[in-house]
Amino acid sequence: MKEPSILDYLKSWLDADKRIRLREYLALSEKLVRYPEKKKKSKSGLRIRWQVIFGCLLALGAQFMLEPGQRRVSVAIALYAAAGICLWLGYRKKELGEFVPKDAEYQKSFSGEIRLVFFALSMLFLAVAFLLFRDNTFTLINVCLWVISIFFFILAVWEKPTRFPAKRSDQRAKPVFLVLFLLVLGISAFYRFYRLGQVPSEMFSDHAEKLLDVMDVLAGKTSIYFTRNTGREALQFYLTAAVIRLFHTGISFLSLKIGTACAGLAALPFIYLLGKQLGNKWVGLTAMLMAGVAYWPNVISRVALRFAFYPLFAALVLYFLLRGLQNRNRNDLLVSGLLLGLGLHGYSPARILPIYVVLVFILYELHQSRSKKWVNDIWILGLMAFAAFIVFLPLFRYFLENPGLVSYRALSRMTSTEQTIDGSVFLIFMNNLWKSLVMFFYDNGLIWVHSIPHRPALDLVTAAFYFAGTVFEVKKYIRYRRWEDLALLAAVPVLMLPSILSLAFPNENPSLNRSGGAMVPVFLLAAIGFYQCAHGIFSKKESTLARSLVAVFLVLAMSLSLFQNYDLVFNQYRSQFIANAWNTSEIGQVIAKFAANGNSFDDAYVVPYPHWVDTRLVGINAGVPWKDYALWPEDFESMLDNPGNKLVILKPEDTENLENIRSIAPGGREEIFHSKTASKDFIIYSITQD
Repeated sequence: MKEPSILDYLKSWLDADKRIRLREYLALSEKLVRYPEKKKKSKSGLRIRWQVIFGCLLALGAQFMLEPGQRRVSVAIALYAAAGICLWLGYRKKELGEFVPKDAEYQKSFSGEIRLVFFALSMLFLAVAFLLFRDNTFTLINVCLWVISIFFFILAVWEKPTRFPAKRSDQRAKPVFLVLFLLVLGISAFYRFYRLGQVPSEMFSDHAEKLLDVMDVLAGKTSIYFTRNTGREALQFYLTAAVIRLFHTGISFLSLKIGTACAGLAALPFIYLLGKQLGNKWVGLTAMLMAGVAYWPNVISRVALRFAFYPLFAALVLYFLLRGLQNRNRNDLLVSGLLLGLGLHGYSPARILPIYVVLVFILYELHQSRSKKWVNDIWILGLMAFAAFIVFLPLFRYFLENPGLVSYRALSRMTSTEQTIDGSVFLIFMNNLWKSLVMFFYDNGLIWVHSIPHRPALDLVTAAFYFAGTVFEVKKYIRYRRWEDLALLAAVPVLMLPSILSLAFPNENPSLNRSGGAMVPVFLLAAIGFYQCAHGIFSKKESTLARSLVAVFLVLAMSLSLFQNYDLVFNQYRSQFIANAWNTSEIGQVIAKFAANGNSFDDAYVVPYPHWVDTRLVGINAGVPWKDYALWPEDFESMLDNPGNKLVILKPEDTENLENIRSIAPGGREEIFHSKTASKDFIIYSITQD
């Protein structure tokens, strides 16, 4: 007979019920050990990471050394290197995996279902619309057919959701968070619209071209592509025409500004949603605040050209693209495609977005462990591309008829079409790439109309946190190899390519306008860096003093960002813009006053002079936007053929033409108009006739 073991002896002390309870206890203990994250979902487990805080302080010190007027590049490089080491060591595995979804490996196939009847109707209407998009003109018929074709296409491919994904507990909006969201949106609206009529204060020649196109729209000329000044996409002109009709702002600088400022503001909620999708709601809210107050997006919205449409559609396309791939949601990808097609009607640098979309799909496929689904993914990419093509169709038709005009602006910068490329294309490209990548910290270029020349593109605080966020994403990618992280990092240089590829005119790179789409990933990375610093300020494991110190640091940093960006836009940018722009508004006011005294608008003139005022802008500022006030020397004598008083305005340096006017009308009265801006005075020569 076998002798009982020690285990048998211990079991003999337990009856059946006790053994059952013991097994349940052991099973529960094993579960708690195996899945410790489910034991307690509390913020008390987060700890302040002093290495990260110190790294961000070093980055702030480094960026301070790169601010204009006190640049010490070698010191800044050393501090940034030290900051990078501290941040790298400070980012732990637990925090790196915080935003990695637990179901990341789950994949489902995209549906291949298409409702053939609706699709056939869509193609029929699309073909007819294509044939009718001739003569570069939108008409009621071709627009209706085009819209109907898009509508039937959506009916054909839209996938009815089978279930709605449950929101994570940290993603649900609470009343306090909603108040914070509205507060951030309000602060951003203040930065976008405060003193909109005064900052910037003067138009330049591009604005004259835009307003002339808007006048064409209001007069009934509905072009698909506007051919003035080497050609422009249509979206801004129709938006401005709508602003004029809605707000009665007239043909004015303000009408252009309202449309582009609204476009800049509209991008912010999607930057929030993108941050929430890739991180959490606090990352999204921080990115929205940083982008809302920042000098870079503010000035390219205020300058009233098409620049603001690039970041707007970049945010829209990226949000639905990344969400669609993460959730394997066909509808999101279709929306991304439709918005991509619409964005191509906005600003020409948006033409880089299709390349980025394809790159994201490639990165996505390379990072998938499953096989045999790549054909399914190519299918959905093709469907997305076709959605973009349908919306792009009118401009595509015009491109087929006039390929040179549509592509001229891009080709003139990339090739020797307008100016010979001076040097090695590869070396120029690499130099442009380097200058663009460091523009956030060092030099955003020399174009005064939409930047403060030779200062960093980001304020001191945002630049430091952008560096911290980039280090975090690089380490996170190395640790987890997630395609989303690489897509976010790659978005910065790819969306800057319209500026980087200025090979024939390398002095135009970097530029804030052609790099505008990159602001979306840049502010997301800055928000990630800020969020990583905030870890632990609510932790019960840290002392009140430690949490208070970190909280004060973050509040002071964000406050410094708000104040510096305010100064950059409303003081520095405003002042340097006034110093560089010509004062056509003052000349227009003088002519308007002349007409108000009973004289005719047609009896006022401006004598052109090289590199002086655009005489078309004088008419716009005087309230007669259809009139060009230029008076050329060969027309001096004919000016006096008609009765009535005359008003002639000349540049003080134009002594030759002034003498000619004096000899033709010797009894005139001459005076100097003293401008509120130094070196912007002009001569008023008044001629009295019976």
